[in-house]
Amino acid sequence: TTLSEVTWNATLIKGNIAEEISKLKQQPGQDVLIFGSGELVHTLHERDLIDEYRLMVFPVVLGSGKRLFSGGNEKKVLKLVETRTLGSGVVLLTYQPNKP
Repeated sequence: TTLSEVTWNATLIKGNIAEEISKLKQQPGQDVLIFGSGELVHTLHERDLIDEYRLMVFPVVLGSGKRLFSGGNEKKVLKLVETRTLGSGVVLLTYQPNKP
């Protein structure tokens, strides 16, 4: 099914996602958070619409999986701004784009 309305602190986006996110970023208010949508992250990453990346590294080796930043040849340099190790051994890495 397709979501037609939201009832909590959310904005339903229809149409061009990158344009709508760009408009949302210009408004005062809270941060825009993305959890678990690799395709959306990829779209926003390509258009330089992400201000901060929070990546979690789990102490598990898998034989395969999806790449977070697949495709595209443009190099984007990130600056590490925070690291935190959780009790489970998970490491939380916070990066920001290194903008000139």
